[in-house]
Amino acid sequence: MNDFFANNRARLATRLEGGVVVMSAYSAMQRGNDTSFSFEQEANFWWLSGIEAPDWWLIIDGARGKSWLAAPTISESHQIFDGSVSAEQALAVSAVDAVIAHAEALDLLRDLAKKHSTVYALGDQPHAEYLDFVLNPAAKKLHDTLARLFTSVQDCRREMAQLRAIKQPQEIVAMKQAISLTADAFGYVRQKLPTLRYEYEVEAEFSYYFRRHGAKGHAYDPIVAGGGNACTLHYVDNQSKLKKRELLLLDIGARSGGYAADITRTYAVGEPTKRQLAVHGAVQDAQRQIIGLLKPDLLIEEYHQGVDVIMKRALVSLGLMNDESDDVNYRRYFPHAISHGLGIDVHDSLGGPRYLQPGMVLTVEPGIYIPDEGIGVRIEDDILITDTGHTNLSARLSTDLS
Repeated sequence: MNDFFANNRARLATRLEGGVVVMSAYSAMQRGNDTSFSFEQEANFWWLSGIEAPDWWLIIDGARGKSWLAAPTISESHQIFDGSVSAEQALAVSAVDAVIAHAEALDLLRDLAKKHSTVYALGDQPHAEYLDFVLNPAAKKLHDTLARLFTSVQDCRREMAQLRAIKQPQEIVAMKQAISLTADAFGYVRQKLPTLRYEYEVEAEFSYYFRRHGAKGHAYDPIVAGGGNACTLHYVDNQSKLKKRELLLLDIGARSGGYAADITRTYAVGEPTKRQLAVHGAVQDAQRQIIGLLKPDLLIEEYHQGVDVIMKRALVSLGLMNDESDDVNYRRYFPHAISHGLGIDVHDSLGGPRYLQPGMVLTVEPGIYIPDEGIGVRIEDDILITDTGHTNLSARLSTDLS
């Protein structure tokens, strides 16, 4: 696997024409008084280094084809309580040329700044103004340090996204494993569903299955939403009692080998009503049609236009829109995007492409949400774009309601 990380660094250096790149791992974030949340690495840093520990730096000198990892200063107390990644372990995982101390890294950067006026790093988080959480401070802290040393700090987030968007064979293998495990977990939980009484019991069964089969756990907070809870798109409370004659929306994915799965199914709790059957059937049919659109060289704009036609027809068929020109109700009942990239991050960037390319993996997740009726239906699969069309990586998991 260390060849994978070394090759990724070489590819980035080529894309940036031999420039200097400096990346930071995430910092650990506070959970309680004196404890941190379980650590999850910044995706770009992991893709370039394989290190899954906080506060490391990666320095790449593309012109010389050399790279270094800078280790954070770890106190004796921290070492005793939490442990740390040793220099030997970091070298073995990442295949960098050397592991150096933080102070030595600053000296190295000062030397590189004498030869290179520009350094590349991650710039501002896209659309940060729409996020309702505090950003991890590590990237900004590093950016400020680099700005004091180099004449110019250039954002390489787009180049990183474009490289990561086209999955390499071993990445596809890892994603298939995560998706297969998630599909198996859905099958396991679906069989047990008649015996489960609360949303949290359903969540617990998925968590057990993932860990029991060697996955790191959930790739994101699982959504287990009964009835009207499914109309809150990112519902994660998972505390309500399951009720007969309601639907249960499950949006869940395992993380395995560093990569995420992302699958959604909607199941009936007991015997479904005619209306529930109709809404689910409309979403199921729409998803089949939308997946059928996917192929290499399909313009993204054309894809979204095709999705709009299919979803508007579905809503008209259910009496939720009078005609296909009713954009207000269209977004009322289908308020989210149809697709997103998938990879290390569950919402991986595709790098802003004009058209789909072989090697991209994206979700297809149409949904219809009717709060007044307590009905929310979403069906989501993970799709690989191939040279000749597409492959549904989660196709073996039935999308049927019951």
